[in-house]
Amino acid sequence: PLVYFGSCGINPGQGYALRRRGLLSTHCGKPLFSLLFATSVSFGRFECCRIPFHNIHKSLKFIRIHFREINLKKFAICQQLLLCYAVCFLDFLTGIHAFVKNSIIASGIKKPDLSLREKEKLLERDLANGISLSGGDMTVLELVEKYLEQKRNVRPTIAAGYKTVVNVLKRDIFGSQKINHINTIDAKAWLIKLQSEDGKSYSSIHTIRGVIRPAFQMAYEADLIRKNPFDFELHNFLIDDSVKRDAVTSKQKKEFLRFVQQDEHFSECYDGMFILFRTGLRIGEFCGLTLKDIDLEKRTINVNHQLQYVGNRGRYIEKTKTEAGTRVLPMSDEVYAAFKRVVQNRKKPKVEEMIDGYTGFLFLDKRGKPMMPYQWEKRFQHVVEKYNRIYRVQLPKITPHVCRHTFCTNAAKRGISVETLKYLMGHTDISVTSNMYTHLKLEDAQREMERLERIEKEMKKCAK
Repeated sequence: PLVYFGSCGINPGQGYALRRRGLLSTHCGKPLFSLLFATSVSFGRFECCRIPFHNIHKSLKFIRIHFREINLKKFAICQQLLLCYAVCFLDFLTGIHAFVKNSIIASGIKKPDLSLREKEKLLERDLANGISLSGGDMTVLELVEKYLEQKRNVRPTIAAGYKTVVNVLKRDIFGSQKINHINTIDAKAWLIKLQSEDGKSYSSIHTIRGVIRPAFQMAYEADLIRKNPFDFELHNFLIDDSVKRDAVTSKQKKEFLRFVQQDEHFSECYDGMFILFRTGLRIGEFCGLTLKDIDLEKRTINVNHQLQYVGNRGRYIEKTKTEAGTRVLPMSDEVYAAFKRVVQNRKKPKVEEMIDGYTGFLFLDKRGKPMMPYQWEKRFQHVVEKYNRIYRVQLPKITPHVCRHTFCTNAAKRGISVETLKYLMGHTDISVTSNMYTHLKLEDAQREMERLERIEKEMKKCAK
């Protein structure tokens, strides 16, 4: 079938004649009032009807009523062709042929149109491959919601991240797109828009894509789409503006702790910040420590839970991030002294608050409530800001997680084996320990080479 735009004066015979010649007419420049839709004889019969073009949905309904004899596969082709538009000009005096510009309108995204034969081949291929002709009508938002319905027993923090992705799709027109109309170009263009126009960071887009990609993979495996359009790497076309959480130098760490210890306002945080730098604990593990978890006699720290906070749930206890996160850590002499001061200086509240069966939390705020991770984040931020307002040599951004990086890096510099470091950090995969948390630099390599040279010289002296 072909789509004709013409005035009300065109009759089926004229439309058929124009179709055979490959020409379209607007009848000497008269306004376009109707859409003439003709089916070829191969569909079983020839029929041409005039349809108001101002409402495409009513037109589609009209086509459905008048073309009941067309089989389902070929009717699907008609539906797609009905969504085409053509701008045609024909000068009958000079015999100039019409110029037709076709494109499929898919929720605001224009794509190059295919010929009828190509569309029929695609439909035949989809039917042969078992691709659903109706499942692809699902929107991106509906697909993601269906995918998330299958996620059970997820952590509250992860569930909050899922909700954020759903809200993004609800606000963005991309969420209303049909999944069978989305290709890789559309997917990349949308992610670029999120960064360049909506101002979302690389890490936020990485999180969004981390939900949408498996959702489309689910649709692909269910034969709803031909290909997963989000199966690509972000770094190839997006700007990675994420800030690397590098470990601070020994000088920066000493200067930071010195300032905290001597500051009138922040000195009460000194022991807690010192422990974070010297144990490598995750901030949730640190906040969840109770009096029972600290064994000052054996000088050990029992880590088996975390204290977390999510807005819609409040404070709660959860298991450690990984199974390897459940561990018993030894205390150095300095860490032991810091914990001893914390226990001695802890003011017992009138009522010990209980959270999910845990009580006697080690670090309390001024109200006697257990301190949350975000409170420690703010305290680190305020310390750095105050220091940088006073001193010309600035400190970098320091967070509880930077303390963890710094501990791991310093431990690696001192020659602790990777297996031991993996245990201390609570990592399941040793590659995480090796690749993400050891920020050794050129000067570290130079010092190691100098140490090896000194050992070699000593060995030569002993040999003589």
